[in-house]
Amino acid sequence: MATPLPAGLTTGTYDIDASHTSAAFSVRHAGIAKVRGTIAVSSGTITVGEDLESSSVTAELDAQSVNTGDAGRDGHLKSADFWHADENPAWTFSSTAIRPEGDAYIISGDLTINGVTKGVELETEFTGTAKDPFGNNRAGFEAALEINRKEFGLTWNASLETGGFLVGDKVKITLDVSAIAKG
Repeated sequence: MATPLPAGLTTGTYDIDASHTSAAFSVRHAGIAKVRGTIAVSSGTITVGEDLESSSVTAELDAQSVNTGDAGRDGHLKSADFWHADENPAWTFSSTAIRPEGDAYIISGDLTINGVTKGVELETEFTGTAKDPFGNNRAGFEAALEINRKEFGLTWNASLETGGFLVGDKVKITLDVSAIAKG
């Protein structure tokens, strides 16, 4: 049985508007605080079929664009200690399934970070549609997921004198997406 689309969302292809889309992450630091940062979403496509089962999402994020507010930390994150941004300049996501869950949607797919691909699930909310002042039909979405960084080969760490480690294993990633209908 086909799962209907969210009310207000029409079929077609939507390009992710990188200038109105953001990706953020947070990870526990020294066991007591969180480091937060952003990575630019460089491109993506949302294909809305007649139902959820025939819909899909792809996205690419620019690993070189990391910004945590500290240039030294940003350089370390881009280095071979973390995601080898010179060798792996993009994080990518490609959906494999979309299903409703309560008032939200779960988008399952393959996430590639640091050249390692793992299956993930994004808890996603459709935030609505609007026509902007330039005549573009837009659709909005918010999504969140949590990954274990070690599963993506991000294993660098340092022991703390008081016990534990400098960088936590769990990384929370959130996305705010604005997409423009083509044609």
